[in-house]
Amino acid sequence: MIHAAPIIQPTKVIHFSQVSKRYPNGYEALKNVSFEIAEGEMIFLTGHSGAGKSTLLKLIAAIERPNSGSVVVKGQNIATLKAGAIPFLRRNLGLIFQDHKLLFDRSVFDNVILPLQICGFEHRESTKRVRAALDKVGLLKREKSNPITLSGGEQQRLCIARAIVNRPAILLADEPTGNLDSDYANEILSIFKSFNQVGVTLLIATHDENVLQQFSGRTLALVHGSLTPESAAQAITGASNLGNLGKLR
Repeated sequence: MIHAAPIIQPTKVIHFSQVSKRYPNGYEALKNVSFEIAEGEMIFLTGHSGAGKSTLLKLIAAIERPNSGSVVVKGQNIATLKAGAIPFLRRNLGLIFQDHKLLFDRSVFDNVILPLQICGFEHRESTKRVRAALDKVGLLKREKSNPITLSGGEQQRLCIARAIVNRPAILLADEPTGNLDSDYANEILSIFKSFNQVGVTLLIATHDENVLQQFSGRTLALVHGSLTPESAAQAITGASNLGNLGKLR
C-alpha cells in the first residue's frame, strides 16, 4: 500500500492579525491589517507615500507597537514583548532604512562592525564577518573610507552590509532603491535576490514599478493604511502556497 507523502507546511515567520496603529496626533497609519509571511519568501510591500509601509516595517522590528491586533515575529508577540527582549528579537532581523542612518565620524568598516559589537561578538569573529559582508556588496576595498566619500549607491550597499553582518533570518528594506538610478537599483536587487536564494526572508517596501516587474514574489499593497482587497484575499493563503507564488497585483 502506497501512502501519500505528508504535506509539510512552511514555517510562518511573520504574522499580522487585525493590526491597527494610531499615532498620538490621531493619524491612523494601519487599519486592521492581516497577513502571513513564510520562511524564505521574498515579499514586496507597495503603496503610495503615507500608505503605511514604513510603519508596518517598524512594527515588525518593535520600533513601534500596535494599538490593537497582534504582530508575531519568529514566535514573539511584539505587543507583549518586554524591553529587555527586543535586542534578542532584532538579532534575527536586518534593517535597511530610507535615511541610511550611517555614522560619518567612523569608517566603512566601523559602521558595519557596530551591530556585532553591540551583540558582544568576539573581535576576530567580528572582523571576519565584516569583511565577508563588505565583500558580498562589493565594498571590501573601501573598508577604510569614510561613508561621506561613497556614492549614493555605495552608501546603500554599505547599509546592506551592516544589515546582514549578523546573518539575519529576516531582512527588512524600506525603499532601498528609491534614490538610485536604474543600474545601481538593479545591483541592489541582485544582492537581495542572492540572499533570498540562500533562505533569507525578505520584505521590501517599494513604489518602484521596475522592481515589481523584474522580480517574482508576492506583493502586499497598502492604500491609506489598509491592504487592498486583492492583497487581503491572498495575504493569508498565499503564505501556505509557496509553490504558486504569483504577483498579487
